[in-house]
Amino acid sequence: MTTIARTRTSASAAEAADSRPVRLAPLDILGLGLLGIRTRKIRAALSALGISIGIATMIVVTGIPASSQKALMNQLSALGTNMLQAIPVPNQDPPVQLPAESVDMVGRIGPVTVASAVANTHADVFRNDHVDADDYAGLAILASRTNLLQAINAKVQSGRFLNRVTEKFPTAVLGSVAATRMGIAKVIPGQPAPQIYINRHWFTVIGVLAKTPLSPDIDRSVLVGWDAARTQLKFDGSPTVIYVKANESGIDAVRSVLSATIYPELPGMVQVSRPSDALAAKRATQTTFSALFLGLAGVALLVGGIGVANTMVISVLERRKEIGLRRALGANRGQIRSQFLTESVALSALGGLAGTLLGVLTTVGYATYQNWPPVIPLPAVAGGFGGAILIGMAAGVYPSIRASRLTPTEALATA
Repeated sequence: MTTIARTRTSASAAEAADSRPVRLAPLDILGLGLLGIRTRKIRAALSALGISIGIATMIVVTGIPASSQKALMNQLSALGTNMLQAIPVPNQDPPVQLPAESVDMVGRIGPVTVASAVANTHADVFRNDHVDADDYAGLAILASRTNLLQAINAKVQSGRFLNRVTEKFPTAVLGSVAATRMGIAKVIPGQPAPQIYINRHWFTVIGVLAKTPLSPDIDRSVLVGWDAARTQLKFDGSPTVIYVKANESGIDAVRSVLSATIYPELPGMVQVSRPSDALAAKRATQTTFSALFLGLAGVALLVGGIGVANTMVISVLERRKEIGLRRALGANRGQIRSQFLTESVALSALGGLAGTLLGVLTTVGYATYQNWPPVIPLPAVAGGFGGAILIGMAAGVYPSIRASRLTPTEALATA
């Protein structure tokens, strides 16, 4: 009897084990979710097209304005939005002289990226030692720091600028107007460099600058090395104009401490320019574009989500027979929900991937056509693809729950 009871107990346990629902592996659920996409390719493609257009629109409406904004920001930055100038207060008796170490002191201010200077040597320049001094009136001889070009966004048209080696020797670089006045259009490599006569000293011209819109005074100047001006022109080392470049976010803070940094004893004797009006325009432009991006992106995602939800609801209605058959074969409600939710997410992910690729290519192509620097906002790309996944989950919740509530008899009877 004991043996028979044990046998019956084992049989009951086996039957109970066999009656428990089979747990599907993640790959099995994924396969079931992709089944509807594979069997209804045209409908799936049209549904994915809706989400693709939404995501592509999101990237395009953020990428193209961002590229345009980048081009505009570059143009505004070229107007000197991050530049300041400091000079001694004019018309003082005796004239104010800035400390020789003031440039290095300015360079130690945190947000400052470049600190440079020029100084008027009050010397006279001639094309040679046989011409009249009045022929070149109006040209200034300026001692220059070697990093002047970075500070004023200037460029060399021909030749080269002063460096740590050439600034120690009698060499000179001409501004664009000064070069024209002296008849030296350009410096040609490999040919003898032209020479000019400054305070009875011959200086070799090693470069000619292009026009400098931000600092027109440099156009009418002859630039010599800081050390050469000391030895050849009896320069005392006191700067006349200090040029400062700083991070745009800290330009106002730099301006507030610049006078006291240059001349701690008499800060009121230092006159500092205010930031360019282009900086205010630049900040306003950034704010306007940011608000536009958010609004257009939200509309694009909403349209795509509605399309996916509509497709999944229709899919449940058309596949009642399949749902009833699977339920009759032992699939539980959770497995049905997982199948349709996975299908919705996969459909949205495919659409999001295609839309991301389409949006990136369109943005790059249009920006290149307009000669703008292509800008693909990474938050828009990541947010677009991630948003597609979230939209797929949200759009598949109701259809998947509706499908799981169908009983086998109800589903087969209405199929």
